[in-house]
Amino acid sequence: MSTAVAHPVDVVKSTPWSGGRSPFDVEYGKMMMWFFLLSDAFTFSSLLISYGALRFSAPAWPSPSLVFQSFPGLIEHGAPLVFVGLMTFILIMSSVTMVLAVEAGHRNSKKEVVWWMIGTIIGGLMFLSCQGLEWNHLHSEGFWWGHIPTKQVMLEFFKGNPTDRQMAMTSQQFANLFFTITGFHGFHVFSGVIINIIITINVLLGTYKKRGSYLMIEKVGLYWHFVDLVWVFVFTFFYLV
Repeated sequence: MSTAVAHPVDVVKSTPWSGGRSPFDVEYGKMMMWFFLLSDAFTFSSLLISYGALRFSAPAWPSPSLVFQSFPGLIEHGAPLVFVGLMTFILIMSSVTMVLAVEAGHRNSKKEVVWWMIGTIIGGLMFLSCQGLEWNHLHSEGFWWGHIPTKQVMLEFFKGNPTDRQMAMTSQQFANLFFTITGFHGFHVFSGVIINIIITINVLLGTYKKRGSYLMIEKVGLYWHFVDLVWVFVFTFFYLV
């Protein structure tokens, strides 16, 4: 008659203090991505709160409908939010292609993953190109870090009758915050594009097919969706309010 010997691990698991089943049924890498995104959300929140505090405490502020009324290279005036609307549409569509890439990964469809990832990369590059055009246009109008536009330019972007000092001060604050926050977001988009390119190369090399899982696509997808979500808040704060 043989006697079964309990393994030490089994003994620990059976004790009342073992904790039972983990409440977080999430893969380690995905959980770490969520932690990173949470910390990044705090950074963006602090920047946008700073913008809001200055914006609503200032006696005058550049009007978004006047500052962002051009379509660089096509329309100089009279098209408020048209260009940024195109930018937003491009970024949202890139988020859609990322969702489709994740879904294809769940089906282990290597070919579809590659094509949808390429679509996401193209969308990110198009967004960055549009942002570069917008920055160049604003720079040509006199808006830049630490720079005060001419009085003639400032008069075009303010409603009411603010004083010259008020216009100069708030124009500089607006430019500093705008280029810092949109630049920080653009850096995230650029980083996402680079990461997506690396992941796509790994997909082509069959790295994830050998592992038997395309979970890495889902992790990168979380980052990309976060970048899209942040843009919604940036869009609201700078272009709508």
